[in-house]
Amino acid sequence: MHLNPYGEYAVIMAASLANDWPADRTGVEQRTRDFGMTMEFAEDPGDHARSRAVIDAWLSVVDAPDAATRAVLLNSQMAAAAAYPQMVDHDGEGWHLHYRDATTSLPSVLEAVISVGTALHLTGRGAHRLGRCHAAPCRRVIVDVTRNGRQRYCSVRCANRDAVRRHRARSA
Repeated sequence: MHLNPYGEYAVIMAASLANDWPADRTGVEQRTRDFGMTMEFAEDPGDHARSRAVIDAWLSVVDAPDAATRAVLLNSQMAAAAAYPQMVDHDGEGWHLHYRDATTSLPSVLEAVISVGTALHLTGRGAHRLGRCHAAPCRRVIVDVTRNGRQRYCSVRCANRDAVRRHRARSA
């Protein structure tokens, strides 16, 4: 048996959805596939909007002003979404843990996976390892999975742009 890597992949998937929201439900489901989710989801006409609501609620965690507020928001999201851990074996993945019910909709699965994954990421790596890019005006979400835990930018481009801005400010 192995533990699902809910933490890192789930948080990076949430950031991917937040930074580049798919145009339709098919796009949301494809993004889950891109990040390794294999289960089938029953279709519902409201899935796209409800999935967006999950991401918007998660962004309140990203934008929380401190670790205590982040924990309160995340605990509330997990209480609403997560189920007792269950051992499951599906799609040839081998035995692993799910923190959600077996038969749920795309938005419900996203809510459980993202909330539990974010909690595992923040408790395992540090509550400061989730935020927004520091290069104004960029507002992309960053998930810090670096070894030293000091990621501040979403990309090399933003880091370089901010370095040039700081250099010019010092020179002026």
